[in-house]
Amino acid sequence: QVQLVESGGGLVQAGDSLGLSCTASGRPFSSYAMGWFRQAPGKEREFIVRIRWSDGSAYYVDSVKGRFTISRDNAKNTVYLQMNSLRPEDTAVYYCASTKSNAGWAVSSNYNYWGQGTQVTVSS
Repeated sequence: QVQLVESGGGLVQAGDSLGLSCTASGRPFSSYAMGWFRQAPGKEREFIVRIRWSDGSAYYVDSVKGRFTISRDNAKNTVYLQMNSLRPEDTAVYYCASTKSNAGWAVSSNYNYWGQGTQVTVSS
């Protein structure tokens, strides 16, 4: 059984920074890439970024590009999401997820393991 455990959420003010982490545990853990999604109240869950384990290649959606940075530590089965210049519209529950697929990274159904989610609240 694989578990993804997120940490690092919280309440910050607009313009502040916050870091999230997601660690995979359990055996066996086989993953091609990790993604971060977020879901704001009353909205659909949306993809924001993914990173490939093999080479660290990352893809960001426009709304977070230049403000968020994803990284990974293969030895620790951990991915990190550094969020800078946070805005009130970044308020959401953030989820990490693992996929074995090398395509369709923005599609949540392509991810087979999910974390429990961590709340990020940005006040204005």
